[in-house]
Amino acid sequence: MKRLGLVILAVALCVVAARPAMAQNIRWGLAAGLLMPTSDYGNADKMGFTGGVGGTYNLPGGVGIRADLSYGTTSEKSGITPHTTKILGGMASVVYAFSHSGPKPYVTGGLGLSNVKISAGGTSASQSKVAFAFGAGLSLPMGTGGTRLFVETRYTSVSTSVATKFLPIVVGLSFGK
Repeated sequence: MKRLGLVILAVALCVVAARPAMAQNIRWGLAAGLLMPTSDYGNADKMGFTGGVGGTYNLPGGVGIRADLSYGTTSEKSGITPHTTKILGGMASVVYAFSHSGPKPYVTGGLGLSNVKISAGGTSASQSKVAFAFGAGLSLPMGTGGTRLFVETRYTSVSTSVATKFLPIVVGLSFGK
């Protein structure tokens, strides 16, 4: 229930921040989707869910600087040692859009910090480590108000003792210029 309250608060902040952002070179957005574990993480956990909020400051020439926060959760797939994995992270990225109007394909890459918490049988352990990500997306206009629908994926790796690598696939809305 506490997480639901945080998600509602994040969505409300994005909506409130979107109106002033329309007059600036900033786009705010929120997204949700699937989190697909890969490598050793994928051998232990099944597909889960992810969501996030973020903002991009657009520079001339299709380049943007983006900061975002994300949360994801997965669970153990074999049933032998039941556990859940929760990932909370922040990322600073560079974004390059290939067009200025209409559908905008883009690429992104960045560095951040993520906390990976594994809970099993009433105990838990967590690590906060450096993360990197690179990926691509497509942003589509939704009318004349500046709202855009986007689809994105970013290969992400967190430098935990057992490398936590995953591929979030998200759909979201962004507001602003």
